[in-house]
Amino acid sequence: MKLTQADFQERRDRLAEQMGPNSIAIIATSPEVMRNRDADYKFRADSSFFYLTGFAEPEAVAVIETDETGEDYIYSLFCRERNREMEIWNGYRAGIDGAIDDYDADEAYAIDLLDEEIIEKLLNKDKLFYRIGQRAEFDARVAKWIAKATGETRRGTSAPAQIVQLDRMIDEMRLHKSAKEIELMQIASDISAEAHTRAMQTVQPNMMEYALEAELNYIFGKNGCVPSYNSIVGGGENGCILHYVENNQPLKDGDLVLIDAACEYELYASDITRTFPVNGKFSPEQKALYQVVLDAQIAAIDAVRIGNSYKEPHHVAVKILVQGLLDLGIMQGDLEEIIETEKYRQFYMHGTGHWLGMDVHDVGTYKHGEDWRVYEEGMVVTVEPGLYIAPDDETVDVKWRGIGIRIEDDVVATANGPLVLTKNVVKSIEDIEALMAK
Repeated sequence: MKLTQADFQERRDRLAEQMGPNSIAIIATSPEVMRNRDADYKFRADSSFFYLTGFAEPEAVAVIETDETGEDYIYSLFCRERNREMEIWNGYRAGIDGAIDDYDADEAYAIDLLDEEIIEKLLNKDKLFYRIGQRAEFDARVAKWIAKATGETRRGTSAPAQIVQLDRMIDEMRLHKSAKEIELMQIASDISAEAHTRAMQTVQPNMMEYALEAELNYIFGKNGCVPSYNSIVGGGENGCILHYVENNQPLKDGDLVLIDAACEYELYASDITRTFPVNGKFSPEQKALYQVVLDAQIAAIDAVRIGNSYKEPHHVAVKILVQGLLDLGIMQGDLEEIIETEKYRQFYMHGTGHWLGMDVHDVGTYKHGEDWRVYEEGMVVTVEPGLYIAPDDETVDVKWRGIGIRIEDDVVATANGPLVLTKNVVKSIEDIEALMAK
């Protein structure tokens, strides 16, 4: 399943309508990034650029110009020209004709002509919509274009008098996912769930963390996907390091392993965390802490409901986590006081989720002014409570130390309640142990 050019056009239509009459929007894709010496990282298009164009090549800039009525617009795409020698070395290019025939541009130009052609497009426009602050080098180019257009006033022309942050508009569009986008995210989630299931079935004591990561990557690659982010495979106390990515230690018998890993499909991300015993059986302490986290996560997922505050899942999770810590004797004191003073952050130091979409930490504001925004149809959020007992925390009985647990799923706010995209990978203690016993 893929998006069509009609989908990308519909997005441009909506953006142009919001821009209003006599305006221009300029948006560039990501630059290529060198990994070391002559080796580049594999190119990945800028999410917002791709969202509007469907164009995945580097060195490209899209321009949208509305007319004086605001009822019509011209979409131009600046891209690399066809070049037989470069295509032999680096692969096929759409070129100018392809930009029009395959990507529905009204006009197309060689990227080398951008500095020259953009000035005429800027002249006599009232507003410029631009992603201010994304990349300093491109900001400098835009500033030069504005200065040059302003210098053309002797011809009886004018430059845009107002520059508007384009991200605010695109981010809000991207925050609300369409049915097709949710379908793409479901595919990514299903593939990622398959990878986590494989990890549970193949893990064994003394296996290296990176070997378990390779099992995940096999499933991603087999399905034409790449990781959405650097995979975390943390055995034992490494699970207490929130962004542990070294993945270079042996997995020990009796330890838990925390895997935070997922893939992206057609540039749409998934994000899953599961924690399970390396030997297939939870110890009593692991089981007790795990159940607290799972109870918190299930309740937090249920709070992802249209009209609820974005923060409601976090509040729900924190209350259950703290009560669980009190019940187990890991914390002492009054529930409400611990929550109010945030003393629980000794064991739970991060939020309970974030927006998810084309980016793992996806775009979209979390507040309107001072108020947390509420869930609306099509918003997708992760729900990922955890507990982390540091291995050197002498305030806690030694039997709890070095246990790190996080459980994460991807959830869509819908009119029918929370839709869990990542439900295909087990997470109850009984189901995990049963799967690992097979």
